[in-house]
Amino acid sequence: MNKDAAIAALPYLALPFLALLAACNMGAGGNASSGDSEQGELTGARIGAPFTLTNQDGKPTKWDDFKGQYRLVYFGYTYCPDVCPVDLQRIMQAFAKFEKAKPALAAKVQPMLISVDPQRDTPAVLKTYVAAFHPRLIGLTGTKEQIAKVAKDFVVIYNPETAGGATTDYLVSHSRTPYLFDGDGKPVALVPVDDPATGQVDEGAPDKILAFLDKWIK
Repeated sequence: MNKDAAIAALPYLALPFLALLAACNMGAGGNASSGDSEQGELTGARIGAPFTLTNQDGKPTKWDDFKGQYRLVYFGYTYCPDVCPVDLQRIMQAFAKFEKAKPALAAKVQPMLISVDPQRDTPAVLKTYVAAFHPRLIGLTGTKEQIAKVAKDFVVIYNPETAGGATTDYLVSHSRTPYLFDGDGKPVALVPVDDPATGQVDEGAPDKILAFLDKWIK
């Protein structure tokens, strides 16, 4: 299947097959960048749906609360030993540079982390975690049932690796798909992240994420 055909088929394909499913301590792979097209590779894909979760301050937060804003959405969890914090650090470093260069445009963007580990990621845990990356980053959690529905609606696969019945010390495998949505809540493109399989090429460098933001935030 060529690139154009693959993009056209996105509404009908399970998107996580385009991303790497891996435990966060295994150097999870990257994703495609937006390329040179005026439309992002996710345009027309059926990704996302209204939800109500709980933010890091313990307050109900709806997807539609951000209507009119671009949304940078990252699925991960606070106990992730390496991939999630590295991705978030790079994304938010790029966002901080974008905010400094183009504050009016940056004000139209809401970055968010949606936890795939609701058992441990309480609002209090998320509050400390997101504050370490950027004051504008919000953390969202919920019940297991709420997170399962949101993950399904946003085409995210995750799996707690609770071998031996572990309840506090475990990893969560999940698809690595940082999304950009537009002001109407429609998917635009996948935010660049590094793919270890490409050797010395660093697709997720902050300058590349900054270029991504410059291209799509209007």
